[in-house]
Amino acid sequence: MPDPNGFLRYNRRLPARRPVPVRITDWREVYPPAGEELIREQATRCMDCGIPFCHDGCPLGNRIPDWNDLVRTGNWDAAVESLHATNNFPEFTGRLCPAPCEAACVLGLGGQQPVTIKQVEVEIADAAARAGLLPRPVPAPTGRSVAVVGSGPAGLAAAQQLARAGHSVTVYERDDAIGGLLRYGIPDFKLEKRHVDLRLAQLAAEGVRFRTGVDVGVDVTAEQLRAEHDAVLLACGALQGRDTPETPGRALRGVHQAMDHLVAANRVVAAAATGQQGVVAAGEGRPAPAVLPDGTPIDAAGKHVVIIGGGDTAADCLGVAHRQGAAGVHQLDLYPEPPETRDAERDPWPTWPWVLRNYPAHEEGGERVFAVAVQEFVDDGTGQVVGVRIAEVTVEKRDGRRIVTALPGSERVLPADLVLLAIGFEGTEEQPLLAQFGVTRNARGAVDARPDWQTDADGVFVAGDMHRGASLIVWAIAEGRAAAAAIHTYLGGVGELPAPVDPGRQPLAAR
Repeated sequence: MPDPNGFLRYNRRLPARRPVPVRITDWREVYPPAGEELIREQATRCMDCGIPFCHDGCPLGNRIPDWNDLVRTGNWDAAVESLHATNNFPEFTGRLCPAPCEAACVLGLGGQQPVTIKQVEVEIADAAARAGLLPRPVPAPTGRSVAVVGSGPAGLAAAQQLARAGHSVTVYERDDAIGGLLRYGIPDFKLEKRHVDLRLAQLAAEGVRFRTGVDVGVDVTAEQLRAEHDAVLLACGALQGRDTPETPGRALRGVHQAMDHLVAANRVVAAAATGQQGVVAAGEGRPAPAVLPDGTPIDAAGKHVVIIGGGDTAADCLGVAHRQGAAGVHQLDLYPEPPETRDAERDPWPTWPWVLRNYPAHEEGGERVFAVAVQEFVDDGTGQVVGVRIAEVTVEKRDGRRIVTALPGSERVLPADLVLLAIGFEGTEEQPLLAQFGVTRNARGAVDARPDWQTDADGVFVAGDMHRGASLIVWAIAEGRAAAAAIHTYLGGVGELPAPVDPGRQPLAAR
């Protein structure tokens, strides 16, 4: 039985972040581990509700009240088992997911702060890592083979599920290392790559094979992949960044997509961690300037940086800019500043609320500017950006369209030597493998799936952001697990694998 008074005896509390002056000099994670006393105290706040809405907030269907109570009573081994029953990679979700489960916590309905579900999840996952992520025994081989294209959370989750069912699984990744955005898209101060490496070692021990530097559709054709495997899962993500080609000055030097900046910076940190290029080890100093694939520097050191966008990617760019030594940073958001608490009429519990979200990077510096839009990227006369002309705006929705109106006389120029576009994604990239498999993108830039997760091409499945569009890591893992279940059935596998979502499932939302 849970402690019925736990939420009354304890307030919501997280471990203190590492001090700003210290953490911006390295790339290690912002949050230190929580002590066992703190985490058991926070788990005690869970009421084990009769109807736990946190289950619906999370597409994985995590058994949150179960492992909260196991942590409360100190039964860590059972908590590890309960957590992994629904989530292949809780060390990733606990660090990266914005926690729709917490927004759906029943305590929020009663005016209390929700349980620190993410932090409890992280501590359980870390306890499992300390004990050793042992591979699970794999049954006798089925003789069936699956190709997984893409090694982000959706592809890796599917690969692990299928390997544990006895299928031969090969993951193809066009980059030089496995992990997708987990590897080069997420900064180390949010997710140190040792967590990724530990999980990959477990997958490899369970029989998953990895092939890096293979661009399917270029280095290996779809026909070859079909000839070698009985089924194919496409999990290539949604990396086509949204752009503003109509904005005057967009072609100036110094204006980049946010992911170009993040990937380049993360590559430098990765090289430093492995002692390459003569750079100091990650966490012991600022790395060498990040560069684009063509060698163009894209480093914030000593520069005035303007980040356009208000979401996770923008906050990641902000944290990277601080660690690279930016002279100053402005982060621009098209929408007005959100309220600090849920508006019950606009976003009734348990839906995901529109509220002000302060990331650790905002604590580190920079200025956030709300309700503004870029009118022009200012040229210094040589083709280099030197400023961003902005105007205050109002935003309305009419007939499903967004109408942005600039307020007369509100224009001003912000200094900018480096501009980063973090305004979202337009779906999966157009790439040769799509045409070779006979698969097309829909109007959202995503790839549609039938109810059994197959695309228009028989035996070719799709999952994750490539199917859903850019979304949360929990949705990627959930879709990977569900697609794996469908592939297992397609291959005639014995029994059923868990399928937490179907292709049409959507997040909790107010209608």
